[in-house]
Amino acid sequence: MIYELNEKQFTPHSVVVQSARNFASAIAKTEQYGTFLKAAEELRDDQGAQQAIAAFQHKQKSLQMVPMENTISPEDQFELERLHKAFMEKQSVKAYFEAQDDLMAICTQAAQHLSSKIGINYPSACAGGCCG
Repeated sequence: MIYELNEKQFTPHSVVVQSARNFASAIAKTEQYGTFLKAAEELRDDQGAQQAIAAFQHKQKSLQMVPMENTISPEDQFELERLHKAFMEKQSVKAYFEAQDDLMAICTQAAQHLSSKIGINYPSACAGGCCG
């Protein structure tokens, strides 16, 4: 049996690892990544937002304990929605999600660029990544 090989199949592991490090370093130098880190820190330090998130998660978890055959009462559904809205209205939460979206957009652009250079649909080849 004859195999057709190309240079991509023989790229040394060390080159792949260094390329990944260079790629990560380039992403880490972007404005979007810096903004995301700052937003994550501000969210972590915002006690009001942390309390609102915890209240929502507590209610959500308590409702997950309801047996599947039982439905959530309208009151519980209303309370869950109210708690979700309460934490989503916090400025630090809004800033965090906006920064996350911006970072994911640049990651998607990078994945598309990478796909065009390597000839593989990179997002499809990555299981569960942020490449979209």
